[in-house]
Amino acid sequence: MKCPFCGEMDNKVIDSRVSKDGAVIRRRRECIDCSRRFTTYEHIEEIPIMIIKKDGRREIFSRDKVRSGMQRACQKLDISMNAIEDFIDDLERDLRETGEKEIPSRVVGEKVMAKLHVLNAIAYVRFASVYREFKDVNDFVDELKSLLNGR
Repeated sequence: MKCPFCGEMDNKVIDSRVSKDGAVIRRRRECIDCSRRFTTYEHIEEIPIMIIKKDGRREIFSRDKVRSGMQRACQKLDISMNAIEDFIDDLERDLRETGEKEIPSRVVGEKVMAKLHVLNAIAYVRFASVYREFKDVNDFVDELKSLLNGR
């Protein structure tokens, strides 16, 4: 690690601490040449998850897009932001654990719908109506019937 003060490459680690969530290691270092101290942070380099859209385009996975869709579906319902954030954390972890670099948007949409189905039936139907692109009232009614029949 290069000293930010004198540019010397030789230094020693004085102290290392792991962050609360375990994702980052903070290291205090001392330059062997100038004896000044500085801090470095070490974290895992994460490869972005690419989402393959229905039309074949590829986008980087966006927590914000998932959050936005879920918030719209849960609007004016008794679902906490903590529950939504916890789900998004779990979703991102699940997507990374597949080991796949590219994941179809269908997989993400189905996981969101499955979670909303558990959290709140109204939020589920709201999200499904947009995600599945209901064309008319009959599509909406069919989904409601499926929900009521315990699908």
